[in-house]
Amino acid sequence: MPDSSYQLPPRYLRTPEAARFLGLSGRTLEKHRTFGTGPIYRKLGGRIVYALDDLQAWADRGLRQSTSDPGHGIVYPARRRTPRDDDAVPQPQ
Repeated sequence: MPDSSYQLPPRYLRTPEAARFLGLSGRTLEKHRTFGTGPIYRKLGGRIVYALDDLQAWADRGLRQSTSDPGHGIVYPARRRTPRDDDAVPQPQ
């Protein structure tokens, strides 16, 4: 009988796999990494890898139920952020 308390180690995806998981192009994910707008990543030696949990958490920041739902986070576009981007962040009330 298998031990149900056994957990698999975290799964890491390289950029092409991570991009497919998110439904983005690899180049878009690279741009997000460059501009600091993308998911958390790790650099292992010369390799960039992403944990599945980090990819899911980043994608969940854009979670909305309707077009009028302000949500709890923002997934910024893959470009350099400007002060105007920070003005668009919904402020807690």
